[in-house]
Amino acid sequence: MPRPDLSFARRGPSNGSRGPLMLYEFNGSRPVVHPSAFVHPQAAVTGNVVIGADVYIGPGAALRGDWGEIVVKDGCNVQENCTIHMFPGVKVVLHPGAHIGHGAIIHGATIGANCLVGMNAVLMDNVVLGEGCIVGALSFLPAESVWAARQVIVGNPARAVKDVSDEMLAWKTEGTRLYQQLPAQLLATLKPCEPLREVDRSRPPITAQYATWSATRRSE
Repeated sequence: MPRPDLSFARRGPSNGSRGPLMLYEFNGSRPVVHPSAFVHPQAAVTGNVVIGADVYIGPGAALRGDWGEIVVKDGCNVQENCTIHMFPGVKVVLHPGAHIGHGAIIHGATIGANCLVGMNAVLMDNVVLGEGCIVGALSFLPAESVWAARQVIVGNPARAVKDVSDEMLAWKTEGTRLYQQLPAQLLATLKPCEPLREVDRSRPPITAQYATWSATRRSE
């Protein structure tokens, strides 16, 4: 019996100068990626996954649409080393503007529009996060928990500690807007390179486009 041809999986689809993408068809389901979205070459996207406009998928992220479906709607970001998966037959939805911080795990959950999920937070099966929620870093949201809109959610197990104020939501939205601008910048300028051997004196200085919530509050 001839061996199956896995050369496509090994090399990935074409990605120009940025190198091959780790996008994989599984059981006849092939990922759908909007042309304006950016999927890093070191992110793995498998099967029944739909990625919308101006979405950022960072390196090390794994979106496994093998047993169910993942829909990442317009303007979302899924940052470095995040995992999105589910039990069989489950649909995971990230509604527009959802912001998934470094290392977070979304397992069979629904994320409302304009939510922020903090770094290394874990959202278990059938969690429903209302729109505009902010989940603190390292929080654990147990299976089947449902959260009202615009709640600040922290802890393990998680609990809602206060409402998301208008000022806090505006701060979150501004930060997400930076990530919504990032795909176009990366698609235009990201490319493999050899390192410099010394600092280029003409390198432009870094700029403070955005600050943490604590720093924002102190400046008021």
